[in-house]
Amino acid sequence: MTLDQLKPRLPAYAKDLRLNLESVLSEGGAPGLSHKQIAIVALASAMASRHAPLTEAIMEFASQHADEKELDGARTAAALMGMTNIYYRFLHLVENDEYGTLRAGLRMNAMSNPGCAKVDFDLASVAVSAINGCGSCVASHERALRKHDVSAQAVQSAARVAAVIHGVAVVLEQEAAANAASAAQAA
Repeated sequence: MTLDQLKPRLPAYAKDLRLNLESVLSEGGAPGLSHKQIAIVALASAMASRHAPLTEAIMEFASQHADEKELDGARTAAALMGMTNIYYRFLHLVENDEYGTLRAGLRMNAMSNPGCAKVDFDLASVAVSAINGCGSCVASHERALRKHDVSAQAVQSAARVAAVIHGVAVVLEQEAAANAASAAQAA
């Protein structure tokens, strides 16, 4: 599946998402990010959004702008944030400081060599953390990016890519469920 095949599946009520998707996947619509960074952030965001056809289409797009090792960096960001976002969100929400003093005991070795540039990994991580709603991970990766002189506009662009990708995934999932329900009723 390609993005061109997927876009027509977005219903009229999601026209803004279709237009935003076209925009944020370009350097003009994601200021401060290179094509490669957009691809890495988009792939990690699609994986975090858990909609297989969208992830497949974004993978096809991303493979035009990043090599396989860099795409593995995006996958690594999605995988590790899938784990750490839950854990650190728990620490934030539990309202008991004792848990923060305990060793996390979670392997995160891939963060030191994720397969893509560290800045690109942090851009993908901030995007996935935004999707997963982990404020402490968003803040941590945003601080790391700013220490490496990544502009606020570039960080915002990563968040915008994540927001649009996630919105598209939500609509596509809902449309698939509605179509399945209609088909079941017709049968």
